[in-house]
Amino acid sequence: MTAAPRDTSATLGRVAVFAALIIVLGTVVVPLPGGVPITGQTLGVMLAGLILGPRIAPLSIALVLALAALGLPVLAGGRGGLGVFVGPTVGYMIGWIVGVVVIGLLMRTGRFTWWRTALAALVGGVAVVYAFGIPVQALVTGVPIDLTALSSLAFLPGDLIKVTAATLVAVALRRAYPRAFPDRRIPTTPVPA
Repeated sequence: MTAAPRDTSATLGRVAVFAALIIVLGTVVVPLPGGVPITGQTLGVMLAGLILGPRIAPLSIALVLALAALGLPVLAGGRGGLGVFVGPTVGYMIGWIVGVVVIGLLMRTGRFTWWRTALAALVGGVAVVYAFGIPVQALVTGVPIDLTALSSLAFLPGDLIKVTAATLVAVALRRAYPRAFPDRRIPTTPVPA
C-alpha cells in the first residue's frame, strides 16, 4: 500500500516538472505575421512525450492549458486567459495533447533507439501538431488552408532543430538515468547509435 502514494507523488512531480519546462520554453518567442509565433514550447512538448509516455505526458499539457485558462501568462509571449482558446494558436495547443500521446505510443512500439526517438518526435511533435494547428489557424484567420499550410513552412526549420534537440536530450537521459522513463518494460541497455 505504501508504493501507490509514492508512485502518485512521483507522477505528479513529473507532470509538474514538464509543465514548468513547457512554460519556461514559452519565453523563447520569435513573432511571425499571422498570430502564431515560433516558440520553444514544442520542444517541451516533444520531451514530455518522449520521456513521460502516452499516459502521463498529456497531463503536463493539460496542466499548462488549465493554467492558461485561469489567466496565468504561461503560453508563448506571456499569453493566458480564455481568449487564447479562440485564437489562431488553439489548434496547435490541441495538437500538443494528441502529439504527446502519439510520441509516447511510438516510443512503446519497440526498443529505445535514437532513430525511433527522432521519428516519434517528428511524427507526434511536428506532423500531428501541424495536422491540428494548420486547419484551425486557417478557420480562425479566414485564410485559405493551402496558404496557411504554405506559411507554416516558416516553422519547419525550427521544428526540425527541436526534433534534433529533443532526440539528443532523450537519448542522453536514457543513457545517464533510465529510471526517468516510466516504462520499465523497455530494456535499460545502452542506446545503440
